[in-house]
Amino acid sequence: MTHEAFLPWLIFAKVASLTDRSVAWPTWEQWSRILWLEDYNTRVVILATTMLGMAAGIVGSFTLLRRRALMGDALSHATLPGIGLAYLAGPFLGLSSKSLPLLLVGAAASGILGMVSILVIRNLTRIREDAALGIVLSVFFGGGVAILGIVQNTAGHAAGLESFIYGKTASIVASDAWLIGISGFVAIAVLGLVFKEMKLLCFDSGYAAAQGFPTLAIDSLLMGTVVLVTIVGLQAVGIVLMIALLVIPAAAARFWTTQMRRMVIVAGCLGALSCMIGAGLSGVFPNLPSGAMIVLTAALFFVISMLLGTARGVLIRVARRRQLNRRIDRQHVLRGVYELLEKRNKPAFPVSNISDKAVLITELQKMRSWSSRRLEQELLACEREGWLIRRRADRSVVLTVAGEHEAARLTHEHRLWELYLIHHADVAPSQVDRDADTIEHVLDPKMIEQLEGLLNQSRVQAGVAASPHDLLPGPNPNVASNSHTGI
Repeated sequence: MTHEAFLPWLIFAKVASLTDRSVAWPTWEQWSRILWLEDYNTRVVILATTMLGMAAGIVGSFTLLRRRALMGDALSHATLPGIGLAYLAGPFLGLSSKSLPLLLVGAAASGILGMVSILVIRNLTRIREDAALGIVLSVFFGGGVAILGIVQNTAGHAAGLESFIYGKTASIVASDAWLIGISGFVAIAVLGLVFKEMKLLCFDSGYAAAQGFPTLAIDSLLMGTVVLVTIVGLQAVGIVLMIALLVIPAAAARFWTTQMRRMVIVAGCLGALSCMIGAGLSGVFPNLPSGAMIVLTAALFFVISMLLGTARGVLIRVARRRQLNRRIDRQHVLRGVYELLEKRNKPAFPVSNISDKAVLITELQKMRSWSSRRLEQELLACEREGWLIRRRADRSVVLTVAGEHEAARLTHEHRLWELYLIHHADVAPSQVDRDADTIEHVLDPKMIEQLEGLLNQSRVQAGVAASPHDLLPGPNPNVASNSHTGI
């Protein structure tokens, strides 16, 4: 069994130790000091990470839509060799080996080299971008680990460079917070100035190039903001977890909206909240690392968004699907009643010209493979909509005036699609009804108008389009009990 298999047990043991009575839980005073940012160090750390989370969420929205989400992962791992080399080169340049600006410059140079390597491999070879990402990520990270080994042999320890791998939020000082804030503001401002061009690049880069937009320059600008945010974020969450801030808030924001501008705003807010809450929890529970708590908080927001998102959330999609299925069933009921009346009363049709508008429920049930309970539910729904009236004395239904118009419209659209499939898609008339059932419920008025013009069928001029095939007769010659349809 590998050591990764023991990780869940280690986490469980850690949580169990926190719940032990010997552990002093934070008091309300401690929570209050974190909440109101009373301590200087807490204030610096939370504000710095909040700004980082906002910038990473906004930048990550564009990379996610550009399908470059793993570019940040490869870039963050590619910075490790530069950090180690900058540490070794510090004494030769007359600078401190642990000078943060020097280490960040080395990380930026190494990260840019990794990004260029990905682009070269992708453009000059037949290797796909995902493979190029994997190659650069592993090779650069392996080289960085080897350089850290050299640092350990020369300095006797890793010289504190492990904080760039796993993050060390508590070590952030005011100068680091200013650096993160300014860098994040620059990245957000740049993306805001070219938002229209970035939006076009993310959704249709081919069209943008055809319209004369400098797609290479815009793409390079996007990658530059990724480099900027990634480099300044290494001190906070580290190389390994930086990718989480670039991906998770943006992915969570997609569950809440379908508009890009709103998605960028939501992603920035989720990233900021994740860092604020994660860093705050780490301040209350000193044994919990800040980087890990930030990522876990972001993951919690992602799960909540995935379940409750108002645009693409799981629950709303289930509710919409259920609502669509119920609407389709109601439409099938109305069309079934219409076709039964049409079969029975020809040529005295349409419905408004006949006197007997009642259809037995048993006739309707034989028309489709519905259970009695399901049919009763749909009849009740149609009755609530005001489309039909149920006569319980003889267990029959009668279309109302609104129901007649709705049933005629549905039947007309269904038969338009049947005629289109027969004449333009070479579908056999005996099979066309089931094929039409799968698409007729999503036809919009513009498409209906186009079908009517194409097929020279107008409901205004000729009423409901005639069925392109005969309705199968039932056992009673006066009742069409077995329709050609079925679900």
